[in-house]
Amino acid sequence: MNTETGDDWRRPGPTPEQRRFDVYAGLAATVLALFSLTLARSTGAFLLGPPPSGPEQVFWTVAVTLPLIWRRRFPATVTLVISAAFIAAQARSAPETQLSGWALFAAIYTLGAWGRDRRLSRRLRMGVIATMFVWLGVYYATTIGSIPPDAFARAVGPVPPVLAAIVSGVLVNGLYFGFAYFFGETAWLAARRQHELADQAEQLRRSQAEVREHAVVGERVRIARELHDVVAHHVSVMGVQASAARRVLDKDPVKARTALGAIEETARTAVDELRRMLGVLRARDARPDGVEPAGPAGIDQVAAVVERAREAGLRATLGVYGDPVPLPDSVSQAAYRVAQEAVTNTLKHATGATVLDVRIRYLAHEVEVDVTDDGRATRPANADGLGLIGMRERVATHGGALEVGPRAGGGWRARARLPLPVPAERPA
Repeated sequence: MNTETGDDWRRPGPTPEQRRFDVYAGLAATVLALFSLTLARSTGAFLLGPPPSGPEQVFWTVAVTLPLIWRRRFPATVTLVISAAFIAAQARSAPETQLSGWALFAAIYTLGAWGRDRRLSRRLRMGVIATMFVWLGVYYATTIGSIPPDAFARAVGPVPPVLAAIVSGVLVNGLYFGFAYFFGETAWLAARRQHELADQAEQLRRSQAEVREHAVVGERVRIARELHDVVAHHVSVMGVQASAARRVLDKDPVKARTALGAIEETARTAVDELRRMLGVLRARDARPDGVEPAGPAGIDQVAAVVERAREAGLRATLGVYGDPVPLPDSVSQAAYRVAQEAVTNTLKHATGATVLDVRIRYLAHEVEVDVTDDGRATRPANADGLGLIGMRERVATHGGALEVGPRAGGGWRARARLPLPVPAERPA
């Protein structure tokens, strides 16, 4: 996704909600302008000179303010219309100037904030502002001769009164149009930066998704390779047992029967492991580029992991509960990897952890690995962390369940349950 910046970026048009707001705001401004016109006529303060007829006053008031209902949809057109109506209203001495001035300010601001063509937007605003100053000069030139002699009777400053009035008007109008231009530019820049931040956030989200996806792929490849080693081992055992059975089949039927039973059990185990491996490979079209195979490790090596935690300064304990039973190699490896990753997370991320408790429970139909500590996490738990992805994939491969999260009494827990294969009954 390309991020357009500078003059190449085009701000998206207003949303339906923003359009509705503009309609309501334009109508409200028109009503307030008509009310301001009523007050001006009631006070008789006609600053621009004798006013036109009442209907014409209403016309110019509406012509200057009502176009605001389209200000964000057609900012350039609205600015031109309001500017022309504003000058014409002043030329005709329309008495309403308060809301009309704010309508012109809003139009110039909106053109700066919402103009899609930045070059055209700048040129139009500069042109409108220049035209307004030309009109101001024309107004001063045409009215200076009609100023009453006693208009500045109370003037006491060092600057000539007429010059002071002209300079004051120029300064006020300079600030007025300068702020309209500046605030419009600022709003457009803020919108552009928000667009860039949203674009960068989307790119970051995609990058994180790709990292998670690659982590899952890598973990599944490692699991598949481990299972491949297990299957290869069982097939080799089957070959040895078959060879032994063939040699003693005629001489010692009892030994041959024992060997054939071992082949049957080994074949069933190999088929189960092969089914798991194929399930991993079917889950995703994994590419093992650059993935290093994991070394063979089983549940009996969890003690070494706990010992390394002790060397790191933790009071680490290992408890084995229940009667240990022989586990399929793939289940044993999965249990070891879960314990290893949980202990690693404690060492890396648990601030203030002093106690580590690792428990292995042999239950009736499953083996459970339970790792707890008394530390506190250095950052919120990330369900998409690479370590948790690895544990999830390994446990899911064997149809087990994984629980990871803070404990009620403080600390952290990672607990995995891996189902044990149901032993098949041998034929008599």
